[in-house]
Formats: sequence, structure tokens, C-alpha cells
Amino acid sequence: MSGWRAKTKSVILCLVWRMPMLGIWRPQKTKGNQMKSPSKLRLITWISLFSLTAFVFAADEHAPSVGADAALAKLKEGNARFAASKVSASKPTAAKRAETAQSQHPFAVILGCADSRTAPEIIFDQNIGDLFVIRTAGNLVDDHALGSIEYAVEHLGTRLIVVLGHERCGAVTAALASATAPGHVQSLVSDIQPAIVATKGKEGNATDLAVAENARLMAAKIHTDASLGELAKEVRIVSGVYDLDTGKVEFAKE
Repeated sequence: MSGWRAKTKSVILCLVWRMPMLGIWRPQKTKGNQMKSPSKLRLITWISLFSLTAFVFAADEHAPSVGADAALAKLKEGNARFAASKVSASKPTAAKRAETAQSQHPFAVILGCADSRTAPEIIFDQNIGDLFVIRTAGNLVDDHALGSIEYAVEHLGTRLIVVLGHERCGAVTAALASATAPGHVQSLVSDIQPAIVATKGKEGNATDLAVAENARLMAAKIHTDASLGELAKEVRIVSGVYDLDTGKVEFAKE
């Protein structure tokens, strides 16, 4: 859909720019050098063209690219392919670049860790234009991340938001080791501390527990802090953890 919409926009903008030259908009002069009102046909043409313009441009906003449940199913299917295959199947192609050059309609937002081993497009076996990706060490939520998420929901039609933690996360490991850190790493350690506190003393691997809890807390933060307006009821927010060894993503129970 994005392809025809982008082409239609280009045609409409060209027509609007050329309307005076085509005589559709330009008033006509009479013999007495007085301005004559445009004919009914011209007015109808004018109104029709601008109605079409409003429809096409408005179509980019609010309309979901893929429903939340269907989007999650696509991610799970893609991750299963990635985990089971030796080579990823969905690589960028010339056709895909052309399709997404003028507009984008990603079916999911992925808030993931900046770790070089956890690229969402790869582990979910997706192509360019499929995912709207936000990455910070520790997959943390700040104002920039919230603004990016709000933009994706409002303007790109994305209805699924996934917070993706991962096994042996360095940021979480640092937060477990100490509540303080040098430089701006302190901001990461501080924001992960709630997950450390929540899982302290629980049975199991401390890092794994904190990684899962941190992802869950960030998903909850998006739910409470993101300004999604009426679209919130269409949006699904989930968390998950990526296993570096198996390549599989385990989504938390909602």
C-alpha cells in the first residue's frame, strides 16, 4: 500500500503545482479586463483534487500497517526461522529499497539493547522497512524513546511494541555489580536498579532474572508514560528476552 500512496502523493503535488498553468485555478479575464469567476467545471475539478489530496495524506496516519496480534505472530515466525536456519532468508533487495524509499509502514516497534549481537532485523528475520527499531544499552526507556514510539504509532501505523532484553546483558551485569559507575554509564546503572531490587533474593540466575524484570518494567513504563491517545486501545506492549546461545526469543506472559 505504501508504494501506491507515495506515487499518488507525487502526482497530486505535481498537479496542484501546475494548476495555475493548466488554467484550473487561474481566474479568467473578460474583455473589460475584469476578473471572471472560475467555471463550475473548474471548481468541481478543484474540489475533487483537494478531496483526494486530503484522503491520501490522511491515510498515512492512524491506519495500522498490521494489527498487534498479527504483528506478534510475524515476529515469532521470523525468530523461529532465524533460530532454525544457518542463513537469514530476508535480505534487503532492490525491490524492497524502492518500495520503502518514499514511505515506511513498519509492523512493530522494537526497543532493544545496543548490544552488537542483538540486531532485531536479524533475529526476527525481517527486511528493511519492517521494524521501527530503538536501541540503547540496557533497552531503557527515556523521553527520546517515548517520542520515537509515539511517532511510530501515530504516523506510521505501528500497533505492536516489544521491549527486548537479552541474555548476559552487559548493562544489567554492571548494575548488579554496583549502583555506581563512571561517566554517563551511571545513568544506565541507575535506571536498571529497580529491576535489581525487584529480583534480589529470588531463586535463579541473578542476571537472567534482572534482565527479564528490566524488560518488563520498561514495557510497563511505556504503557504508563507514552502519550498514545485514542490509539492506545489498539496498541499491544510486550516484553521478551533473547537467548544468545539458541537464537530464540522468549516472550513474557501478559
